[in-house]
Amino acid sequence: MVGPPIVELRVSRHPVDAPLPHAQRVAERVFNALERFLHVEAVSGVVLLVAAGIALLWANSPLADSYHHFWEMPLTIGVGAYSATRSVHFVINEMLMTIFFLVVGMEIRREMHEGTLAELRAASLPLAAAMGGVAVPAVLYLMLNAEPVLRDGWAIPTATDIAFAVGVLALLGKSIPASIRIFLLALAIIDDIAAVIIIAAFYSGGLDYSGLLIAAFGLLLVLGLQTIGIGSALPYVIPGAILWMGLYKTGVHPTLAGVALGLITPVLPLRTRERPLDTATRALSELQHSVADNHLASHELQRPLKELRTAQRELLPPVTRVQMALHPWVAYGVIPLFALANAGVNVDGINLSSRDALSVMLGVLVALLTGKPIGIFLGSWIAVRAGWCRLPPGLTWRGVLLAGCLGGIGFTMSIFIANLAFGDGGLLAAAKLGVLLASAAAGTVGLVLGRVYLARLKSAEMVSADIPLQVPPPDRPS
Repeated sequence: MVGPPIVELRVSRHPVDAPLPHAQRVAERVFNALERFLHVEAVSGVVLLVAAGIALLWANSPLADSYHHFWEMPLTIGVGAYSATRSVHFVINEMLMTIFFLVVGMEIRREMHEGTLAELRAASLPLAAAMGGVAVPAVLYLMLNAEPVLRDGWAIPTATDIAFAVGVLALLGKSIPASIRIFLLALAIIDDIAAVIIIAAFYSGGLDYSGLLIAAFGLLLVLGLQTIGIGSALPYVIPGAILWMGLYKTGVHPTLAGVALGLITPVLPLRTRERPLDTATRALSELQHSVADNHLASHELQRPLKELRTAQRELLPPVTRVQMALHPWVAYGVIPLFALANAGVNVDGINLSSRDALSVMLGVLVALLTGKPIGIFLGSWIAVRAGWCRLPPGLTWRGVLLAGCLGGIGFTMSIFIANLAFGDGGLLAAAKLGVLLASAAAGTVGLVLGRVYLARLKSAEMVSADIPLQVPPPDRPS
């Protein structure tokens, strides 16, 4: 039996203290700065805003026809005799957005395991706020749109855009108390759960139950791979695609496959024979001993390098590792692309003289801009007043109001629901315009209120710092 060929590698060592080439040092500084820049939460919100602005300009420019033709351009995917043709718009909204919902599902899973949703008492305040933030906008919309043809849009103003809302909050700087950011994050996550439930319950067509068998098969494959300890993400792509196709055939919105996969992603590292850190230490030790010689056999390096890669992968639980890997692609790819494909509302094409279109636009605008802050504040106040919970340290009622105003930034999820709610192009465009106007206004109001809040906070700190320490005079001798 002939073994693998032995290839010797000659290791050339550079002096440890030798300076790096100038080009390499410049490249390192650039890439490090870029990495830090991409991890600033406000940046993803700005990118989203820029993408929406480009879409609006494009859709209202002399090239407006090209905007709509581009997103309706057919794409064909085929293997052998089997092929499927769908529009670019379908690929983005139904397929790429599944990755967005996967990240949402994993974020919910993490919060349920170790975050604000892990304990009911800690989650009770943002839960009550989110319930108010869903109920009040829906009621306001229905009050303004009582006709059956317009009622389907009731869920559009119930959603909060996490990236946009947290990005606007980040623009206020680091002086904003962490408690407000945590409250807003928890509120937006629960909002996402509500949006997912609403989409599944109210915006799915007639169910074809044969698709459930396909979806169940895909789900069982995922659970089976987890059971036998497959830690790499790549083998889960095919079972995930089967789950997606099953839900699509069923009539449930297929992006919910991402949520399902995210919710069953393990929150603990896979069990291994030894701790990943011990494996990494041993593999590094073997590599150091091997590299001590100038002549190395490549097959001798394969095993410790493989063990090192596996240990590095298993140091983090799958839910954290996959979310970290996908987040930049979602924040700077999927979501801006979704905004570019869906925010292009042609203002000239909206007939606001039509009572229905005007009613839908105003309903969405009023419900997001006023219903969200009122609902969030009212839900929080009732929960605290009833004794179910209390405001955490650092969070004041002004902070709750600020979070409520930022909750009116619906954008991504609101536009997504609008696409499901209205098949009529005029009503859909009016709903999208209402979302865009409300989100821009809510972000502006949030920034103004945030500045006022910070000014008062700074003033209060200065006053407390200026109060002299009162020292009682010494007792006089009698």
